[in-house]
Amino acid sequence: MQWLAVALGGALGAMARYGTSIYLFPIIGGRFPTATLSINVLGSLLMGFFYIAIVDKSVMPDEWRPLIMAGFLGAFTTFSTFALDAVTLWQGGFGAVAIGYVVASIVSCILAVLVGMQLAIKLF
Repeated sequence: MQWLAVALGGALGAMARYGTSIYLFPIIGGRFPTATLSINVLGSLLMGFFYIAIVDKSVMPDEWRPLIMAGFLGAFTTFSTFALDAVTLWQGGFGAVAIGYVVASIVSCILAVLVGMQLAIKLF
């Protein structure tokens, strides 16, 4: 049953990622990869939030963990796309933008996990 939960969550997360990237943030060559950064920050915030809600405070059943954390958020956030965006920017001659993107992604996602955890702690 857990495998099915991961698969369902993954399908929903992949669709959410695709919809977000296509409809809200289309990337035009050389532009800052706003879609990938936004998705990874939001996913990091949600990961922190659901970690507290499910694992630490147990306000949600542990059975939701595979669906939400491994499935949905695992498919919604995407380190491989982040890496490809950074390399594409670098190879396209946008070295400063690539470095800024990498730093912004790492710092903002770590901060987003912490914010998500704090939100859940205050809520629960």
